[in-house]
Amino acid sequence: MNFVFFSPHFPANGADFCDRLRKAGATVLGIGDAPFEALAPTLKSALSEYYRITDMEDYDQIYRAMGHFIHEWGRIDRFESLNEHWLDLEAGIRTDFNIEGIKLDYVKNIKRKSRMRASFRKAGVNVIAQRKTSDRAGAMTFLRKVGYPVVVKPDSGAGATHTYKISNVAELDEFFRIKPEGMSFVMEEFIDGLVVTYDGLVNRDGVIVFAASTKYDDSIMDVVNKNKHMSYTCRPEIPPEIEDAGRRIVKAFDLRERFFHIELFETRQGKIIALEVNIRPPGAWMPDAINYTFDVDIYAEWANMVVKNEVGGPFEGKYFTVYASRKNHIRYRHSHADVLAAHADKIVHHQDIEEVFSRAMGNYAYQLRSRDRDALRQAVEYIHAEEA
Repeated sequence: MNFVFFSPHFPANGADFCDRLRKAGATVLGIGDAPFEALAPTLKSALSEYYRITDMEDYDQIYRAMGHFIHEWGRIDRFESLNEHWLDLEAGIRTDFNIEGIKLDYVKNIKRKSRMRASFRKAGVNVIAQRKTSDRAGAMTFLRKVGYPVVVKPDSGAGATHTYKISNVAELDEFFRIKPEGMSFVMEEFIDGLVVTYDGLVNRDGVIVFAASTKYDDSIMDVVNKNKHMSYTCRPEIPPEIEDAGRRIVKAFDLRERFFHIELFETRQGKIIALEVNIRPPGAWMPDAINYTFDVDIYAEWANMVVKNEVGGPFEGKYFTVYASRKNHIRYRHSHADVLAAHADKIVHHQDIEEVFSRAMGNYAYQLRSRDRDALRQAVEYIHAEEA
């Protein structure tokens, strides 16, 4: 298999994906804008060839890189970045070069939050009351129906950028003042609950071959907009209602040979409501949280699934794994050294967060695991304790 990995150097775990692809037997070819000398040693070793371009948004440069690879290596079997930002570009390259995988027609539906609802309904999963609009008149029509508060977000986009909770007319006025010109957005009823995920792998036959679930401790929208620290927990067992909704959604979207990252709301009353589908790995450190929870190498399982259509298993969750971040602007009661000393038996990883992800993910983070969920909860409280 000739596999072209687009932007293998960013985010950093691209090196892990490329390394496992090579070990699974694929020829891995990279396209990126970083100098080859700047690539991580693991990534350099994984790549059979690296083609540097100057602009990652310049389709012509990428097209020429693909032409070069085909001339040198023959037919290209896969083109991926595993990054939601490049979904349209990936689909365009696959369409133009007739490469296996999701094409442009499918991406139009998977990227638009307003279009996901039909597939959620097809899956038989609860959906959020929503209206797509770009102006105040449409917003007011929706508000007369559901009332305040509401949430507004771009119709197409990842993460919590330009996502706001609006609780009154003054906040609605402020949203329209700062809203980017021409941005189409969706307005949704506000759900009093927390985000839970259904993450995993679905093979080329449409069979889910691995699944896990994470629950956030706070609203990501609040974390971003209020510049707060955050935490989440990857759990060793998936609640049945999450498993059922997730499997229905994977089938309704006809996902194949992909990672999937499905976000759902769990209300305080236990109701499960579909939020959005992402056809990529869960972000940031979540793949590593899965590894720590299940004692697996999810990077290798993905690579073997892509190259050989096979995975290991059976997979058994053994630990709870927690992510807890800190923000530089917050004064914490306990120093970094205190954290390491107090929770050395549970900490499996800690490091700075890349600046581009810091608004949501924090400036520094700790990953901890234990079979004792209460011990992890106490550790998170310790890490997040602020000075009086």
